Order: sequence, then structure tokens, then C-alpha cells
Amino acid sequence: MTKLTHFNQSGEAHMVDVGEKAITQRTAITEGTIEMQPETLALITRGQHKKGDVLGIARIAGIMASKKTADLIPLCHPLPLTHVEIKLTAEPDNNRIHCLTTVKTNGQTGVEMEALNATQIALLTIYDMCKAVDRGMVIQSVQLLEKEGGKSGHWQR
Repeated sequence: MTKLTHFNQSGEAHMVDVGEKAITQRTAITEGTIEMQPETLALITRGQHKKGDVLGIARIAGIMASKKTADLIPLCHPLPLTHVEIKLTAEPDNNRIHCLTTVKTNGQTGVEMEALNATQIALLTIYDMCKAVDRGMVIQSVQLLEKEGGKSGHWQR
């Protein structure tokens, strides 16, 4: 098993030094879902929610979150992101919304955390906007699907 990189020789937490790593194009793709009552999904997809465009606001929230990841996760490097795309798709057969996030940068470390953070916050925004009508919503299966770039190369679930 590979050692945990966020601890130094003394076992103290530290920010990994990526200064000697090559700058490469990095990509991460993540996904997650939020399940809800059929009526809640209908409100969202018909654009009848009192609070407005739920999916549009969730998409913007996710993009904003990706750019703030280093402010939230203590040992995460701040990265200049070159692309963030969040696709929110209603799945009426499963009473849920699926979130697919792609984040890219040209840098010395990967963007998995930024993509995971964006997915979580997009789904949490949907929850926040709809909790008045459906407190039983469930966010689940937030996971990394694929990452590319860097020393470890390509990884796919």
C-alpha cells in the first residue's frame, strides 16, 4: 500500500510539496445523485419551484465550490482551474437528479478534490432549495469516476 502523503516523517500533517512535479493537464470526473419524492422532481423539472431555477442555481453553486476547495480542505493546494462543467440530469424513473462534474487544470497536482467538492455542493444546493417540500431527500454515491494527468497517469473506476 502507498503511504499517506499528507504526513511527514514525524507523523505530523503537512501540505505536500508539489514544486518539483511537472505541470501537466489534469482532469477529474465525478458523479453523485440526489433522490427525492416524484412531486419534488416534477417541481424542479417543470420550473415551478418558488425559489426559481433549481438546477441552474445548483450548477453555479457547484462551479463556485470547485474554486473554493482549498479554502475548505486544509491541506488542499489552491489551483487555477481552466474548466468546470456540471451536468445535472433528471432521472424520473429513479426519482433523482444525477450530477456529473468535470474539472480541468494545467498544474502540478490533480483536481479530484475540486470535482468532488463541486458535485457535493451542487447536490447540497438542490437539497437546500427543496427541503421545504421534501426533507427526506438523500444524497448518495458521490465518487470519482476518472482522473487523468500527472505521474500516476490515467485512472478509471
